Amino acid sequence: MARADAGPSSGLAYQELTPDDIIGAVESVGLACDGRLLALNSYENRVYRVGVADGPAVVAKFYRPGRWSDAAIREEHDFTLELADADIPVATPLARDGDTLHVHGAFRFAVYPCFGGRAPELDDRDLLRQLGRLVARIHRCGEQQAFHHRPALTRPRLGDESRDFLLDEGFIPPDIEPAYVAACDAVLEAVDACYERCGPHMTLRIHGDFHPGNVLVRDDIVHLVDFDDTCTGPAVQDLWMFLSGDRSEQEPQLAELLGGYMEFRHFNAAELHLVEALRTLRLMHYAAWLARRWDDPAFRVAFPWFNTQRYWDEHVLALKEQLALMYEEPLAWEDAP
Repeated sequence: MARADAGPSSGLAYQELTPDDIIGAVESVGLACDGRLLALNSYENRVYRVGVADGPAVVAKFYRPGRWSDAAIREEHDFTLELADADIPVATPLARDGDTLHVHGAFRFAVYPCFGGRAPELDDRDLLRQLGRLVARIHRCGEQQAFHHRPALTRPRLGDESRDFLLDEGFIPPDIEPAYVAACDAVLEAVDACYERCGPHMTLRIHGDFHPGNVLVRDDIVHLVDFDDTCTGPAVQDLWMFLSGDRSEQEPQLAELLGGYMEFRHFNAAELHLVEALRTLRLMHYAAWLARRWDDPAFRVAFPWFNTQRYWDEHVLALKEQLALMYEEPLAWEDAP
């Protein structure tokens, strides 16, 4: 079983992760720490920049208990190592005694090289084309074999399960529950319609959560990070999150991304029918993800606006807006065959 989201107490386990635990974990894989720690921006896992006495700093990632099986984590690691062997600039975990997944006390963790950089500027057309090339190269590797322990990006997992969790656990306020249920029913039907319009399409190993925050740019050098949500899905999933603005802004961005992508791999233009469907599923999944982690104190501090009446009112409105978008024509791509 690839996924094993733990119950309500899963977030509290991080209260046991102290600075001494972090340093002890990193030193257990043969690195001498200098005592410097910096918590990085991560909520699902806990991630720290750790100073090393005789070398460059490293990044230590402590996996949320119960979320992934060991086999699923190792499959993530193996995929990044496979990509690195193909000269794709991804962050790969360091191995100790031939293993990249380590255990210290109650925590499983991995250690990575530390890359600095900034998020990409989405109005940089050359960078978009470069990202398109990199995504295509990831997908060329991704189609060579299949995941066995990672999940697939599907409507039931991201849509139905998210809706059911929010309803079953009482997160939706009673006064808007009928509107929420109606909106979910409508958008999930529209998601199915988008997939029908797309028709047969390939699914393959993809990054799965490829957005500007997972790209680091420094001196024109790009590094791709955080394959924690790598999964099996359609190629367009790794492209649409780099589109921003209205339709007139997104179509030139799409042209640059796919211009670079097509230099290394064919893109099935029919998958453009899936863009708004995938955005809708992500919207539903994100709300349920916050709800599943609401017992974690870090989430209550970082997302104080969640689980308020205003949040749920706006969530229902966002679903209704997505419903309209899913029945519009897909983004135009001039080079589409």
